[in-house]
Amino acid sequence: MSTSADRGREVRFRLLAAATELIAERGWSAVSTRVLAERAGVGAGLVHYHFASLQALLTEAAVGLMREVAGALGPLLEQADTPAGALRLLMASLDEYTGRDPASMVFTETYLAATRDPALREAVAGVVADFRGLFATWLRGHDIPAPEDTATVLAAAVDGILLHRALDPAVTTGAITPVLERLVH
Repeated sequence: MSTSADRGREVRFRLLAAATELIAERGWSAVSTRVLAERAGVGAGLVHYHFASLQALLTEAAVGLMREVAGALGPLLEQADTPAGALRLLMASLDEYTGRDPASMVFTETYLAATRDPALREAVAGVVADFRGLFATWLRGHDIPAPEDTATVLAAAVDGILLHRALDPAVTTGAITPVLERLVH
């Protein structure tokens, strides 16, 4: 038998999943409370019962996905013996992102929305800072000069690859990886 807390968690989960889908499909600014509630299969009033605002819901959904994707860096680094090996693993992990897939679309839409929303910008900056910090710590442990700066450039390259793939699917990690490897030698 499910409790009311279980039902509440299930509704929140459905709202967050629907928000992620809709951001990717329609764009951040085209998601409305009504459409979101319909997609989640709940009444519109539950959106504001579970979240302070539609913006808060979209932020939690998008930043949650970003944290999930960025969280894959730790396990990748554990598999790598060298900085070049870490970079190759990171670049290979990007091959599943075409620039037009749902996760890539959420990243793009969220970055754009963050330019106009200080709270979202702060949340996204936190995800990016955590990614860069983890990578910089690993690079420092492997004697890479200027590990923070190197991690910043590599994180920006990851974002750039995803953005460019949305415009030109011919942008491949295979072509870019050798150029980036020069940063870690």
